[in-house]
Amino acid sequence: MRCPRCSGLEDKVIQSRISRDGGSIRRRRECTRCSHRFTTYEKIEENLPLVIKKDGRREAFDPNKVISGITTACEKRPVSIEDIESVKESIIHDIQAKGDREVPSSYIGERVMEALSKLDPVAYVRFASVYREFKDVGDFVKEIQKVDESKP
Repeated sequence: MRCPRCSGLEDKVIQSRISRDGGSIRRRRECTRCSHRFTTYEKIEENLPLVIKKDGRREAFDPNKVISGITTACEKRPVSIEDIESVKESIIHDIQAKGDREVPSSYIGERVMEALSKLDPVAYVRFASVYREFKDVGDFVKEIQKVDESKP
């Protein structure tokens, strides 16, 4: 690890802690050359599959796109950032559990809609309107009726 102050390559670990979510390790380090202390994080490198888009293109899975879509749907709704992160982590876990090297974008979209339907019905309809490309008000009405029917 290169020291951010003097660019020295030698350091010693002073303290290590597991992060709150258990997904990374926080390490306090001290440069042996200039004694500057700094923090680093170690995280498991995830092998995420390629996403097959509707038009056939393939691109690397980007968790930030999932968060962006959910955040937009949940705008001005009582949904916490922790809930959004939880949905993202759940989707990543689902994708990794499948073990496929490529995943259709439709699979990801359906997982997001499934999670949003449990989390916030308004956010679900917002997301569905973009994801399913609603053409008119009738499409909205049908989706809202589905949400109303699914309520206990």
